[in-house]
Amino acid sequence: MHNLLGIHHVTAMTNDAERNYQFITQVLGMRLVKKTVNQDDIHTYHTFFADDVGSPGTDLTFFAFPGQEAGRDGTNMIHRIGLRVPNDEALAYYLKRLSDFNVDHGEIYEYNGHQVFDFEEEDGQKYRLYSDEKNVGVPAGTPWKNGPVPLEYAIYGLGPIEIKVSYFDEFKTLMQEIYRMEIVQESEDMTLLEIGEGGHGGQMILIKDTATPIAYEGYGQVHHVSYRVADSESLDFWRDRYDKLGMGHSGHVDRYFFEALYTRIGHILLELSTDGPGFMGDEPYETLGESLSLPPFLEPHREYIEAQIKPFDTRQSK
Repeated sequence: MHNLLGIHHVTAMTNDAERNYQFITQVLGMRLVKKTVNQDDIHTYHTFFADDVGSPGTDLTFFAFPGQEAGRDGTNMIHRIGLRVPNDEALAYYLKRLSDFNVDHGEIYEYNGHQVFDFEEEDGQKYRLYSDEKNVGVPAGTPWKNGPVPLEYAIYGLGPIEIKVSYFDEFKTLMQEIYRMEIVQESEDMTLLEIGEGGHGGQMILIKDTATPIAYEGYGQVHHVSYRVADSESLDFWRDRYDKLGMGHSGHVDRYFFEALYTRIGHILLELSTDGPGFMGDEPYETLGESLSLPPFLEPHREYIEAQIKPFDTRQSK
């Protein structure tokens, strides 16, 4: 009844909120649906990119911590973000598009039965673009209708999240026992797990890595991944489940745009988030993400917050 429904969002860290905004919107063609601040550090931007209306499962978000050092890849980290396009033709379109924008990328290859290719953002953040041509499972969202990418090709959701750990067997067991994830494919050093309706919108790729040093967190890396629950009642179920299992957690956190519950499995920060209320409640559809949006408890501090963060122009309707 309260099973996880799929991936909700992924939050990464960037060294430049404005450059990152240009890359995600103008190169990748995802819509900025909310420009706000990190509720736990109001000196830091928190930007939310998603589909046309900010649907859960399409949401890629970024923190821009002032003065943060670059991250160092290694084991015990969320290693790569997956993004979804409708078919193989769309994958080929993006391969050319990223070449035209001089984005570092690999070539198309087959991975776990699907056509994909890997690419990197300027700050080192790693991505993999997945073709949904043979995919069945969690539905994708709606492409950004006024974006720079033709609708038939555009990114419209999050894909499998790749995690590297040295404690491979233990982590895999915990994903099965705690979250009821199911193994759909497995080899000696890779396990593909899924939740909900499965498919690209509900998958975790677990990689065994005992050879490299532990990753050092910084910009160009993923901060956490979140999985979807239906509502507050489901979130309460998971809070009680954590308590029964003796797991530390954040308790129920109201993020205004959704409600959240955080825990850490080894080095990996996992969040559970409600599907609602969503991003459409405080701004008109036509101008989503164009102004600094603050939750009600931060609104009295707007003048101070705006003086602390470097403004940048996100108007699409100008």
